[in-house]
Amino acid sequence: MYLGRVMGNATSTIKHPSMEGWKLLLVMALQADGKTIEGDPILVVDSLGAGKGQTVIITSDGIGARELLGDKNSPVRWSVLGIRDP
Repeated sequence: MYLGRVMGNATSTIKHPSMEGWKLLLVMALQADGKTIEGDPILVVDSLGAGKGQTVIITSDGIGARELLGDKNSPVRWSVLGIRDP
């Protein structure tokens, strides 16, 4: 699990069928201090309704993400587990 900051939404006209109807976010991972951005952007499936600028808890548990989407063959790896309170 990681903390990340939502940078915005992602839009795709062509995507895997398992991702149809799911909100996609662009998230930057945060370092342990919870403020410093680290690494490259991550494409994350969101079922909780996080918005730009919010801090979220994300996971790279691909099995859990595929279970969330209901498709064992989905290429999705990252998903939002929670939204941090301000």
